[in-house]
Amino acid sequence: MIRLSVSRPDGRYRGFVLEGHAGYAQEGYDIICSAVSALAVNTVNSIEAFTDDGFDVEQKEDGGYLKLTLTDEPSDACCLLLDSLVLGMQNIQDAYGKEYLSVEIR
Repeated sequence: MIRLSVSRPDGRYRGFVLEGHAGYAQEGYDIICSAVSALAVNTVNSIEAFTDDGFDVEQKEDGGYLKLTLTDEPSDACCLLLDSLVLGMQNIQDAYGKEYLSVEIR
């Protein structure tokens, strides 16, 4: 299962941790892993390209782990990009089930 844990303690984003594998299909054919990865990587790239927000990123070389930590108060644009990430992930969770993707906002 993939777990997305979004840190939003005071109503403003602080970052997210994405870890695990969906196990929906064999590696290379897992559409859930592909969709989740595309959304997450695009969000990080979009924050870098379209905002001046500072952040740190950690990831494992073999995949299955991505952590984004915002280093300052997030801009409105950054919050919108993270809202879009959460929406996309929740849509995947709703379509395929919590046994493959769990989204938690804390």
